[in-house]
Parts: sequence; C-alpha cells; structure tokens
Amino acid sequence: MKTAINQRTNVDLLHGPIMKSMVVFALPLLLSSIFQQLYNTMDTVIIGHTLGETALAAMGASAAIYDLLMGFALGIGNGLAIVTARSYGSGNQKMLKKSVAASIVIGAVVTIAITILTRFILYPFLRLLNTPAEIIDQSYAYISTITLFVVVMFAYNLCAGILRAIGNSVMPLVFLVISSLLNIVLDLFFIIRLHMGVQGAAVATVLAQAVSVVLCFIYIRQKAKLLIPGKEHFAWDRDLYGEMTAQGLSMGFMSCIVNAGTAILQSGINGLGYLVIAGHTAARKLFQFIMMPFIAMSQTISTFVSQNRGAGQPARIRKAMKCAYLYGVAVSAVMTVLMLFAAPSLVKLISGSSESVVLQNGAMYLRVVAPCLSILGVLNCTRNALQAIGQKVLPLISSVIELIGKILFVLLLIPRFQYMAVIFCEPVIWCFMTLQLVVSFWRNPFIRSADREF
Repeated sequence: MKTAINQRTNVDLLHGPIMKSMVVFALPLLLSSIFQQLYNTMDTVIIGHTLGETALAAMGASAAIYDLLMGFALGIGNGLAIVTARSYGSGNQKMLKKSVAASIVIGAVVTIAITILTRFILYPFLRLLNTPAEIIDQSYAYISTITLFVVVMFAYNLCAGILRAIGNSVMPLVFLVISSLLNIVLDLFFIIRLHMGVQGAAVATVLAQAVSVVLCFIYIRQKAKLLIPGKEHFAWDRDLYGEMTAQGLSMGFMSCIVNAGTAILQSGINGLGYLVIAGHTAARKLFQFIMMPFIAMSQTISTFVSQNRGAGQPARIRKAMKCAYLYGVAVSAVMTVLMLFAAPSLVKLISGSSESVVLQNGAMYLRVVAPCLSILGVLNCTRNALQAIGQKVLPLISSVIELIGKILFVLLLIPRFQYMAVIFCEPVIWCFMTLQLVVSFWRNPFIRSADREF
C-alpha cells in the first residue's frame, strides 16, 4: 500500500527511532500552525495599526466564536482522520478508502448544519458575551462573513487531516504557506485600499483559505491517489459511519466545549472595558503562537498513536508519550525565558497601542501562563492519545471540567479580582484536567498490555 503514495513527503511512524520520526513529522505541523495563525494575526496587526483600538477590540470580542468554529472544524477533521490513520497502520486499503468517503459525507452534513445554524445565533451570541454596544456591529460584520463560508474552513481541515493520517505533514504546510502569504496581500487590499474595515479582514481570510483547499484537492488527485475513493466506497456501512461520526463529533465537541469555555471567559473579559479587551486580544494572539510547538506535538501524537494502534504496537505508543512529555517541559522552559524579557515589546508590536493598561495586562498574562505550558502540553498529548486509541468519552470529561471551571471563574472570581482572575483561570483548570487524563490513559487496558513487552 505504501508504494501508492509519495514517499518523499511521508514519514514512517510505525518503525524506526521514535523521537526522530515524531520531530520530523511535527516540524511541518509547527510551521503549518504558524502560518495558520498568520491568517488571524495579520488581521490583528493591520487592524490595530490602521483602524485603532476600537476596531481591534471588535475583532477580539468575536475571537471566541471564531476559535469555537476553528476548533470544531479542526476537531472534526482530526477525529475523522483517526480512523483513516488506523486503517493505514493496519494495511487495510479498502477500509482506508471507505473512511475517506465517509469523511466527505459526514463533513458535508456537519458543514451545512453549522452554516444554517449560525445565521440565527451569531448576533444574540455576541450580546450574550456582553460585547460592548460601540463594537458589536463591527464584531458581527467580521464573524458573520467567516461563518457564511465555513465550508472552506472544514474542507481544508478535512483534506489536511487525511494527508496527515498517512504520514504526510509536508504538503498541507506548503499549501498553507501559499495561502497565508496571499492572505496578507488581501488584508492590505480590502482593509486599506477598499476601506472595508474588519469585514475586509474576514473576506481576505475566506478567499485565502479557499486557495489552500483547491491546492489540496489538486495534490491528492495527482500524488495521493490512494486516498481517492470510488463510488463503491460510498456505500452505506453502519458500523463505519457510526464509528467515524462518533470519533469526529467527539473531537469536534471536545474542541467546542473547550472553546465554549473560552467564550464564557471572554464574556467576563468583555465586562472589564475595551482597553482590557484590546490587551487580552493581543496577548492571546501571542499565546497562540507560543502554543504552536505544543499543538504540533499533540497532533503528531494523534497520528502516531492511531497508526500504531492499528498496527497493534502499545509499547511503541508508551515510549512516544514519554518523549512527548519531555519535549513539552523543554519547550515550556524556553518560552518562559522568552516571555520574561520580551512580553511587553511583543504585546506592543501586535496591538500597535501605547496604552499602559493594554501593555501591562498583556505582558502579565504571558509571563504567568508560559511556565504552565508544560502542563498544557501533557494535557493535549494525553487527550489526543486517548482519542486515537478509541476512547471517546474520557477526553470529553476533561473538556467539561474546563467548561465548569471557567463558568465558576466568571461568576465568582473575575467580578472580585478582575483581570488577575482571568490570568490564573486556565492554568488552575489545566492541573485538574491533566490529572484526570493521565490517570485514564496509563490505566487503559491496551496501553497496559505493553507491560509484558518490557
């Protein structure tokens, strides 16, 4: 089966040195995350420097909804790809094609449902988040444009997911680099030349993402024909569709619950004034950048564990998890030192603001969160590994813990301690989530079956 794909762009995760193969696979994912984030960050930089703090706050106020959709799209794509990766690891070519066909069908149904639903709930949702009256119309203009074309977001994540499932993390990066550079050009055109405001940034994002989707389609058709299903592979298979729907929706809803918690937290932040919103928006953009090495490793773990689960290699999975944990601790240490010295300058660079409230709050957030990233790294890798070995409920429990924790912070602590409570909210919750996930993973029967191999 492996001769049917382009081996120059595929990493063998089933054999050979574990850490080396994981790093080689993760590096393109890291670069992909950087360029993915450039979509929204360039919007932030251009809007902050050209349209001012009010427009920046308008986009920031809708960021929780954007993250909710992006997280759900990424979760669905990764969840569906788990079954594809498992089929690849077991060498079952027929099931591989059937899983891709099922991914297309399930993805189309979910996309249509979300497009229709968001037409009715966006504006009320922004009001529910306590979005200030002076920026709510701009926030709606931005996010409504994104959601109208949510099919583009889902299509890219689905294509990228199935390519990564067979060990190819390079080509999704190539396509993303091209579209990210295009996004910068379109941002400047729509925002500065056409004076479309924050809505222009949304239009630029959609058009640039559409280019990456087209490039993915072309590549799969020409270089990864193994992934192209025939008509017979679309035949209804109750067990397969049930498994893939459960897997995709499990990861999608997991991301959705996490980002719903973020949206609830945003409602607490929105009540602290537009300068606090602007500072937090800039800090979160930077946080998303420093999170990228951890996201890349957690995505790598998802594919690695899925393939090796299909191949029946629990000992290899255990070794990979220990490598991932050590990687997270090392990267967290580097980020902590970087934020200690560079946080204020980076916040100013992103926001374009000289307001002390914006700069001080943003820098304080980054300096507190950076040392806690090692915990978040363990959390994300363990959660993805549980999903990859077939667990659907346990990862959702961790997301519910996060949601409940953020609700409690918004109701009880933010009104009293203001932005300081916002800063400590997530690190405290991560500790509880990580404990639940780590215990669940290392007690899993399949993982424990590796004991006899040592």
